[in-house]
Amino acid sequence: MKIIGVSLLITGCLIGLSVSIDIFQGFDVSQAWYNAVNPFRVMEVVELFVLFFLLLLFFAESAYIFIKKRRRKRGK
Repeated sequence: MKIIGVSLLITGCLIGLSVSIDIFQGFDVSQAWYNAVNPFRVMEVVELFVLFFLLLLFFAESAYIFIKKRRRKRGK
């Protein structure tokens, strides 16, 4: 769970940095947000499938490790 938390924290910080830099450059918040998520809007279906598949693997592995540790902790 620490890995997921750290990953989400870093992602949030990077998106916040990107949006804040755009706002300092004179964009409004909606345009800054659009610039932050624009790379995902121009991806093709196959690229989106690969992205979501890799994210699914990441979260599934993290959940598996968490459950495995929890079971081992209960067994002792």
